[in-house]
Amino acid sequence: MINYQPLYDELIEMNAEAWATQLPEQIQQKLNPEAHGNFTKWNAAVEQLPEPKNPSIQLDDSGFHIGHESELSEAELVQMDLGLKNLFPWRKGPYHLFDLHLDTEWRSDWKWERIKDHISPLNKRLVLDVGCGNGYHCWRMLGAGARMVVGVDPVQLHVLQFQAIQRLYAQPAPIYVLPLTLEEIPDKTAVFDTVFSMGVLYHRRSPIDHLMDLRNRLRPGGELVLETLIIEGEKGEVLVPEGRYARMRNVWFLPSCDTLVSWMTRCGFKNIRVVDVNQTSLEEQRATPWMTFNSLKDFLDPEDINLTMEGLPAPRRATFIATID
Repeated sequence: MINYQPLYDELIEMNAEAWATQLPEQIQQKLNPEAHGNFTKWNAAVEQLPEPKNPSIQLDDSGFHIGHESELSEAELVQMDLGLKNLFPWRKGPYHLFDLHLDTEWRSDWKWERIKDHISPLNKRLVLDVGCGNGYHCWRMLGAGARMVVGVDPVQLHVLQFQAIQRLYAQPAPIYVLPLTLEEIPDKTAVFDTVFSMGVLYHRRSPIDHLMDLRNRLRPGGELVLETLIIEGEKGEVLVPEGRYARMRNVWFLPSCDTLVSWMTRCGFKNIRVVDVNQTSLEEQRATPWMTFNSLKDFLDPEDINLTMEGLPAPRRATFIATID
């Protein structure tokens, strides 16, 4: 069972008592059998995982590793493997758990490598990770020195996957993945030193509202790290898919870099920098034994990987860093 009290205490100390007061009810509403038909199955998968005693931990620039095979019995290793498989599919990672390589769909460690040297040092910062999935990047943020990391993701499975990793971590960690959206955080919760939004903006029907919501969660002087799909083009150019994009239904706006910079400027962000632009490769997003469904190669034109199945530009991502006054 997750102990959220340190999070509540931190929020109260940061003058976010209104959110601390309503958070217990928010969590209860989202994490229960009535919220999702598979909750009981997923929760049982977490509960069946072994509870290691003081496993070795490696959480640094080389990645995230918990334990060694010799630290668990053969029965516990089988138990762990079965529990993790019952939380299938795994999309964000990879995780190295007692010498088990949990090879997720996304090489999220590659994204971290691209951005980690551009962001302000996270040492002693209170961090918010919006759309955090199962919390992989939250752990990397902790490894980079964050005082506390709060991730929000509305997908119940992702939250239970995080709880599985935390159970194997087997020691208190100032990381909390909450079953919420950004919009469910009260508007006046401007307490975070750094806010990450990676892979979220293009899923929003109103990108300007999303940018303003991100801004309103930052304390004065705070930093935004924003990663999203973009197109090549001039200022003012935006791709609005008429139907699906790479077989995804919920993709709304893909701006050029200069267009997104202009949106961020309009929303009050300062010192805006584009620190990375790259086209997603078939090595970075792919099917694995831990995520066997269709992945990137199935969403691209088989004759030209620079185009999606719909004939649109293939996924290209950029990372923007900005501050507020």
